[in-house]
Amino acid sequence: MNTVSHRAADGSHEIRRASGSGRPGEVRLAGRSVGAGAPVYVIAEAGVNHNGDAGLARALVEAAAVAGADAVKFQCFSAERLVSPRAPKARYQTETTGADESQLEMLRRLELADDVVADLAGLARARGLHFLATPFDDEALGLLITLGVPAIKVGSGEITNLPFLAAIGRTALPVILSTGMSTLGDVEDAVAALRGAGTEQLILLHCVSCYPAAAEELNLRAIPTLARAFHCPAGFSDHSRGLHAAVAAVALGACVIEKHFTLDRDLPGPDHRASLRPDELAAMIASIRDTERALGDGIKRPVAREAEVARAARRSVVAVAALPAGTALTPAMLAIRRPGTGIPPAAWADVLGRRTRRDVGGGEILQWEDLA
Repeated sequence: MNTVSHRAADGSHEIRRASGSGRPGEVRLAGRSVGAGAPVYVIAEAGVNHNGDAGLARALVEAAAVAGADAVKFQCFSAERLVSPRAPKARYQTETTGADESQLEMLRRLELADDVVADLAGLARARGLHFLATPFDDEALGLLITLGVPAIKVGSGEITNLPFLAAIGRTALPVILSTGMSTLGDVEDAVAALRGAGTEQLILLHCVSCYPAAAEELNLRAIPTLARAFHCPAGFSDHSRGLHAAVAAVALGACVIEKHFTLDRDLPGPDHRASLRPDELAAMIASIRDTERALGDGIKRPVAREAEVARAARRSVVAVAALPAGTALTPAMLAIRRPGTGIPPAAWADVLGRRTRRDVGGGEILQWEDLA
């Protein structure tokens, strides 16, 4: 979908459509097709694993590119506009960063200045990556529009923030919406807010907002449920340890995989322990590519290389002993043996009672031209 950025009279940002989107069920992200039949779109989620350090953030972009991701994603927020001074930390945040500071104080250390975000966007594009970020307020949304992001990524925490979802919908940009902590009804309300405001291209990500999420909590079968319920591509924002759940999600039809990664799981910060190292991210992406190749098109048929095996492993009708020309064939004269280069066993009944056209040697594989 071609779009044109526009600033409304009240200072808000909108994206106005210049042309239609692709085929039904397909989302186009800067020319890249996402949906059934397209390669899995892998988002390397840097999130706040830069710890507020611009140099570390740049290193995360480089690591995402080396690992083979399609996009690298950060978070754009102002701590003061996001949380109340009295907001407590989540338990996992307390476990990873201590209880001596508030959520506001923690998030202040994890902010990225606008010029740093712009620099990261430029670096990502130079390294062949899509740049994505999750906005948490109108100012951040405006910044991302100015930077020309291919889509707006919405975090699970905003799924009940219907006014903000409507603002995102008015941009008419593609939206990737995570659905952690949500019922299907919550997702329905959020989708209605987005689509009602103008979102036409939507991707839903099943998500379990635990850091890390346990295997028994993942419920990966919810991925096709989302796709069927809302007639759009669905994927998985994976907060579990390791790479197995992401690969399994692809086998279940996930079109997008989002996964946190870090340069070092021992770094201070709330999300490092639930993140992959760069080598693990690369291994996950390689496994995803292997899996999507293995899925095929679902049509049951032999592949070309099986023909040789079929000749060796299947069987044919053979003569047990020498048979003179003109012999009427009976079961006692015949056997079924490898290889599968002659009359197949399925034609056994059609062979019985027919006469040989020529002398047949013992153990010889019968061909149709041998029979009258």
